[in-house]
Amino acid sequence: MGSRREMEQAMVDGRVTVDGNAVKTMGTKIDPSLSVIALDGRPASLPSACIYVMLNKPQGVLSTVRDDHRRRTVVDLLPSRWRSARVFPVGRLDMDSDGLMLMTNDGELAHRLMHPRFQHEREYLVTVDTIPSKNKLRMLTEGIKLDDGLTAPAVVEIVEANKDGAVLRVVLREGKNRQIKRMMLACGIGVLNLHRVRIGKIQLGDLGDGESRELDVEEQQQLFSAVGL
Repeated sequence: MGSRREMEQAMVDGRVTVDGNAVKTMGTKIDPSLSVIALDGRPASLPSACIYVMLNKPQGVLSTVRDDHRRRTVVDLLPSRWRSARVFPVGRLDMDSDGLMLMTNDGELAHRLMHPRFQHEREYLVTVDTIPSKNKLRMLTEGIKLDDGLTAPAVVEIVEANKDGAVLRVVLREGKNRQIKRMMLACGIGVLNLHRVRIGKIQLGDLGDGESRELDVEEQQQLFSAVGL
């Protein structure tokens, strides 16, 4: 019925009730098979089945369930059967970035996938406006000091170079806000395009721009194993 953050705020505001009583304490345990949980008086229910989807997000699309300004979101790209099951994006990609996104209605899996303690690898192909020197590649690999702290060691290597710039392969194990663009900016490198190709062991493959598909059983098991489920 909303993002984790939105629902936490709804609890603080007294909008969430259990059997008619407002519940404001985070972590309150209830049995959803016995109690009636409601938001603003509207009953909530568990999804009948968990769905796990990958999407190739295009540029210009928001990584959110809905937008107050009616801009296009990742949910708008999905078939109606998945929208009606209330799937939501796991993490985010900037509006001007594209590539692999995972979407699900499994809240526990999503929470663990986004939790920093699991350190899931995320791989990107980053098009930049210059060919980074060996020294700058070393800095990016070892860690860059940003205003919210030092970035963790990463994989940064040139996979293609020409007179207009280069394409870098970047693998991160953390997810600071707009991290790659800020790392590059700190080294005087401009990012022209950022394309995510992998999350953990899940590969984007040849999925077309704006296309989506359900994860197969093996891919689902890879996600579960990665987060201890």
